[in-house]
Amino acid sequence: MSGPHHADPIEQNIESHPVKLAIGIVVGAVALIVGIYLLVQFAVGAYGGRSLKDDPSMTDAAVTKRLAPVAMLAIDPNAPAPAAAAASAPAIPPPAAKPAAAAAGGGKATFDGICKTCHGTGLAGAPKYGDKAAWAPRIKSGTAALYNSALHGKGAMPPKGGSAAPDADVKAAVDYMVGAAK
Repeated sequence: MSGPHHADPIEQNIESHPVKLAIGIVVGAVALIVGIYLLVQFAVGAYGGRSLKDDPSMTDAAVTKRLAPVAMLAIDPNAPAPAAAAASAPAIPPPAAKPAAAAAGGGKATFDGICKTCHGTGLAGAPKYGDKAAWAPRIKSGTAALYNSALHGKGAMPPKGGSAAPDADVKAAVDYMVGAAK
């Protein structure tokens, strides 16, 4: 069983001429691609060239049915009116208005709740809380300019820091930050 290996002319040809092997692989790949392309062209031509004139799936009724919405909302006109939603829902009291005294002392609370996100870390170029060098040119521009920037936004800061806080609370927060930078 372990006799001498018989010479194979194809094996010898491949071993002595590897370029022929590469050319054979490339020719085979090109032939495969051309064959697939021709098969696709035949399938598309056969499908696209068919006549749809007498096809039952192309009647107006069939097309309308395919294009119709999946569901329709139908309200029964004879149904009783629903009970008042406000009466059955639990009443949520409106938020209590903050007194003016709370607004004056609310600078720290507003800063902690809204401003600290950026002014506590210097995010997006915001001057850090207590950084005298960063706040000095802003303080020189005046309190009115600082209030305007805080209320109407400046640079990356949206108006009121992106909150719905009352103007008095935003001004109190500006005063709180300016006080820490003086």
